[in-house]
Amino acid sequence: MIGFIGLGIMGENMASNLLAVGEKLTVHNRTKSKAQPLLDKGAEWASSPKEVAEKADIVFTMLTNPGAVESVALGEDGLLKGLSENKIWVDCSTVNPEFSKAMANKTEAAGCRFIDAPVAGSKDPAEKGLLNFLVGGNEQDVKEVKSYLDIMGKSIQYMGSHGNGIATKLAVNLSLVTSMATFAEAVTFGESLGLDRKQLIDVLLTLPVTAPVLKGKREMMIENSTFEAQFPLEHAHKDLQQIAETAYKTGAPLPVTHGAKELYAFAKQNGLSKKDFAAVYQLLASEGAD
Repeated sequence: MIGFIGLGIMGENMASNLLAVGEKLTVHNRTKSKAQPLLDKGAEWASSPKEVAEKADIVFTMLTNPGAVESVALGEDGLLKGLSENKIWVDCSTVNPEFSKAMANKTEAAGCRFIDAPVAGSKDPAEKGLLNFLVGGNEQDVKEVKSYLDIMGKSIQYMGSHGNGIATKLAVNLSLVTSMATFAEAVTFGESLGLDRKQLIDVLLTLPVTAPVLKGKREMMIENSTFEAQFPLEHAHKDLQQIAETAYKTGAPLPVTHGAKELYAFAKQNGLSKKDFAAVYQLLASEGAD
């Protein structure tokens, strides 16, 4: 039996892919209604994280931030209270290395095993089982869960000991989110000079100066309308904040990242939290129009 806790944009699709190949699944989410599509497909409902851990041999979590993970793991009916000896907890949440190592220590103190396995990818890759897993933990434990990761993803990058998976994810998101900010800025700059938005976007996406992943934002930016969330802007800002806090402890200078973090904070203040992180273009375009 596999357990899955956290059924948002990413988690629901990841869990659905496990069900699609016949895996038996027990699920829990803070809001039960979000689990209904999975329950309709045959998943079992658990009333608490503890119950998920009691029923499953391997438990996956996909949660929004360290606070949510801590609540699920260490709460009164928490995950760690239900894990019995030698079971595995795989945390796919985007947290930070220090926190992830602390969760690993608590899990191992309970006689169980922990893997940090955050993902690179958004809603569409999650639906299609094409995520990239960035993994930290004991290599033998990783091999034990590999078949499940293969169902949900297209690649598994083993990065070494506990915390290295999430450290890699933060580096990946730093590059992704700052690239989106500079791309949006380049487009609004070009528009201010009288260039056609669609033509400029297509030229920039053709040239090697633009990250290939941003091709997926083409239609959103050309239409400049709904920006339906694949990777919510508020999550992008949260990740930048975690990156900044982690860098403060390591002494790494992040001048570009800090500027991007404030830009996304401004976008949140302007009501764009729930939109895709590409909506940072919408903020810049509106500012330029004033």
